[in-house]
Amino acid sequence: MSTNVLRTADGWWVVDGDNAVPVDTKAVTTAGLLADRAAVDEAAASRTAGTPVADLTPLSPVTAPCRVVAQMVNYHSHARDSGFTGDIPPTFFRKASGSVSGPYDDIVRPGHVKLLDYEVELGLVMGAPLPVGTVVEERDLPSYVAGLVITNDVSARDIQLPKTQFYESKSYPTFTPTGPYLTLLEADEFAHLLDLRLRLSVNDELRQDRTLADMIVRPARALTLLARFQTLDPGDLLLTGTPGGTALKAPPKPVEKIGALLPPAVKWKAFFKSQAKNPHYLRPGDVVTTSIATPDGRIDLGGQRTPVADAH
Repeated sequence: MSTNVLRTADGWWVVDGDNAVPVDTKAVTTAGLLADRAAVDEAAASRTAGTPVADLTPLSPVTAPCRVVAQMVNYHSHARDSGFTGDIPPTFFRKASGSVSGPYDDIVRPGHVKLLDYEVELGLVMGAPLPVGTVVEERDLPSYVAGLVITNDVSARDIQLPKTQFYESKSYPTFTPTGPYLTLLEADEFAHLLDLRLRLSVNDELRQDRTLADMIVRPARALTLLARFQTLDPGDLLLTGTPGGTALKAPPKPVEKIGALLPPAVKWKAFFKSQAKNPHYLRPGDVVTTSIATPDGRIDLGGQRTPVADAH
């Protein structure tokens, strides 16, 4: 059975229903906690009453600094929204770990950003080193992945698109809300990954709703491809892509063809003028809620509630 772990300013906790039991560990990082799994198991087996989860203030269960790597266009529904046809080459990009924030913290929109988008994603938290050259089969996932987290790959589209700059557009502080739980899986539970359903709502309006079965490159294959050039260590985080339903969508094909004939400055000016009318981009006062779970509740990563605010 999976174990949900919570992190607060006071330390680590194992969640048991509505209560949480403190983990007796000196670990201050995610990697340190994963190395002290015995302490987590002891807390999970404890019969103490614990503290109400509602009384705790969760931080991100993934501690920084760490590597934060993400997959681009990794759901069929997102590929359709983005105007891709045919085979889509697997693509990775990095995010600054300074973008990682808590599951209830504000998403802070920088003053120069107007087109702020959301992307609910399943995060894989590494539990063992992944050296360059590693080949990961499905059966090997429990050997490398310790657990799962909810993440939101918040994106400044007006920075990303004209500059083709993923790193900057997705790395501002608070642009990777993470948690609330680090869900540690038993080996047999990895067989249920494709049943996980990702849901994201803005102001209670459901925007994204898909299972991992919609994925293009699944976790074992993604880790194998990433290991061609990238080492990962315990506590590092891989975001595995988002389903369709983001604010950004490709323009109709006739419009796209006309745009390709325009000078870049003219094309982007017209594009951003049209996007400014799109009500789905995040604005101050919006509240983003996310959840990831299997239908039977066997694996439940909890939920995020992140208000959107302007930078002061």
